[in-house]
Amino acid sequence: MKREFLPASANAAAATVHQPSGIHLLADLSGIAAEKLSDCATLESLLRDAAEAAHARVLFSHFHAFGDGQGVTGVVLLAESHISIHTWPEYGFAAADIFMCGDAQPELALTLIENALQPTLREVQAIRRSPLATPGV
Repeated sequence: MKREFLPASANAAAATVHQPSGIHLLADLSGIAAEKLSDCATLESLLRDAAEAAHARVLFSHFHAFGDGQGVTGVVLLAESHISIHTWPEYGFAAADIFMCGDAQPELALTLIENALQPTLREVQAIRRSPLATPGV
């Protein structure tokens, strides 16, 4: 678990207002080698690197391994939202959830994740998230 504390000089950057709209990617990744899906530290590093590749700012991460050779669940909290992953090595499957608002580019994060895990099959849903129009506002 890694916590990122911003120095006092970064307070102005921390106060950046992100628009409440963005892209939410849901990726089902299959055909992945089991050993790539059970190492907690490696997956945490991968998702933190993916956030940086997407030009997002990491705030906090927490990952949990369910035991030797078993799956991992983890989340990286971002100023722009989050990246999470849940793995099932016994099925060669990972489910990734990437939501980013503002100028961050979740597609870049997914590309890095896919390049590292090398799934043989993938299905990705992209959902545009934004406030609903409110009458009179």
